[in-house]
Amino acid sequence: MAVYKDPSSNLWYCKYYVREWNGKSRSTTKRGFRTKREAMEFEQTNRLKQESSLSMPFKAFVEIYRSDMSNRIRENTWLTKEHIITEKILPYFGEMPLEEITTRDVMKWQNIMLSQRGSSGKRYSTTYLKTIHNQLSAIFNHAVRFYDLKSNPAAKVGNMGKGKTAEMLFWTKEEYQAFSEAIMDKPLSYYAFEVLYWCGIRLGELLALTRNDFDLEKKTLSITKSMQRIKRRDVITDPKTEKSIRTIVMPDFLCEEMKEFFESLYGITGKDRVFVCTKSYHHREMTRGCKASGVKEIRIHDLRHSHVSLLINMGYSAVAIGNRVGHESVDITFRYAHMFPTEQIDMANRLDAERGDN
Repeated sequence: MAVYKDPSSNLWYCKYYVREWNGKSRSTTKRGFRTKREAMEFEQTNRLKQESSLSMPFKAFVEIYRSDMSNRIRENTWLTKEHIITEKILPYFGEMPLEEITTRDVMKWQNIMLSQRGSSGKRYSTTYLKTIHNQLSAIFNHAVRFYDLKSNPAAKVGNMGKGKTAEMLFWTKEEYQAFSEAIMDKPLSYYAFEVLYWCGIRLGELLALTRNDFDLEKKTLSITKSMQRIKRRDVITDPKTEKSIRTIVMPDFLCEEMKEFFESLYGITGKDRVFVCTKSYHHREMTRGCKASGVKEIRIHDLRHSHVSLLINMGYSAVAIGNRVGHESVDITFRYAHMFPTEQIDMANRLDAERGDN
């Protein structure tokens, strides 16, 4: 491998080898370098990558990580990772040799992240800080597991944020019913929110539903896909997790409502989407319904929390609820335990009664 100058463009280029999937190497050329030094640095970095040398720059290993991982996860998930890597990690670690990054380097980077502010002028949330750190740690873990890096300096330092927000909002059944009455003037909105609340599905799952997903005779709703907004286009993807693929039994009244709704949709076929609208449309309708009904404003995803809280208050087990809503682990369902202050009051009242009986 060597570098050369192109007299026609006055730019530098280098020739180097790329290892193919079958283990064979082929020669290729990279052009457009303004200086000989840039061409030589590229050639050296590429050689270290081919040799999987841990002395390669961190940014070069990120290219390996990207090649190894980008096809193994959902596209929208990878785009989130890509943004964090490009905007929050590479500007600091990009030029450092991978094997020379220390815990002290990670701590300095953490302090920078802790002091930065987002577009709103506020410091990053603890949840976002944890997400950023986890991504850096994931890159180092990949190097440890598959490329013989001795240790993960990010894991040694520890995280700089928290994994979940302090409060999980939800509506009572009465609050939801007040909201639903306020949006009945728009059938598309009304029926969409009925499915969201009474079935506990995610918004992306709702938007991907087709007529064939509803079996009104068996009273079931099949969740097999999700709709995501990726690079300004709507894309049908697999659901969030493997457990998200599920069949939900609908209550009788919801089956009757959906039957009425389908009858109003002229010419709909089995493969047609039922709720042909955007996520932003539903967010606007959520705000409109809250203002009209006077109930507290929550996120659309909090309707899913509301469904879980309703089922817990009805006495169903965490396992049964988790299967219905597609939680990957029963531990996720147990996180909802703090949402029921009325149960605490009931417990206290019953304890009073118990003491009074003695």
